[in-house]
Amino acid sequence: MNEPMRPSRRRLLRGALAGAGVGLLSGCDALSRMPGFIDALELAEPLNQRLQRLLTGDRLAREFPASMISPVFRPNGSTDPQTPEYLALKASGFGDYRLLLRGRVEKPLEFSLEAIRAMPSRTQITRHDCVEGWSVIGKWAGVPLGALLEMARVKPGARYVVFHCFDDYGKDGSRYYESIDLLDAYHPQTLVAHSLNDAPVPVANGAPLRMRIERKLGYKQPKYLRMIEVVDSYAHLQGGKGGFWEDRDYDWYGGI
Repeated sequence: MNEPMRPSRRRLLRGALAGAGVGLLSGCDALSRMPGFIDALELAEPLNQRLQRLLTGDRLAREFPASMISPVFRPNGSTDPQTPEYLALKASGFGDYRLLLRGRVEKPLEFSLEAIRAMPSRTQITRHDCVEGWSVIGKWAGVPLGALLEMARVKPGARYVVFHCFDDYGKDGSRYYESIDLLDAYHPQTLVAHSLNDAPVPVANGAPLRMRIERKLGYKQPKYLRMIEVVDSYAHLQGGKGGFWEDRDYDWYGGI
């Protein structure tokens, strides 16, 4: 999901310190402003990712009762893509929409929106956490990504799943993209979502299909899904860091 603000990498790391409660410690804020301290945090990020994964394992993200659903699921970033291909699909009511599943799979697949909606789905009420510091709770329904990957039969050597989208958030002719590893791809709460709060996903929230990867921050939840690609590396894609915001120095893992 795109983010309208563009806080610097260093600001994000300082924010992470505060979010972890470390800022309550005497002298921490001063440490975060010292030359070299944030550089050291950047170097430690891969270790932090491994530690977070070790601690969370396959644990589910928290799910909430219906009484806690937010009155409005706040849209953010891209809310009305203007790329020609998206405008054409929107004009047809997404009747011509096809979700492609390509890459390192034995059986490339293509799904209409009706086919996706007819598949066995999972419903979950979860919280969306934006890197800007706000959150919102919504009820999502969709097809577990793992089910689609099993249908396509992922080839040995594959490591990541890349999500290619219709929106051009950078206004440079490129298209928004994101990626996760296979562990997160097969997580039971990772959905190709077609419904929000018992209605089709609105355009502002990513119609017709968007990803829900519930253990990730908001910018790791791509909207306007066009193609799912299974790869062994994302280094050849755009800036080579695995996502639109990652190419602008955001953390690739983006876990919560």
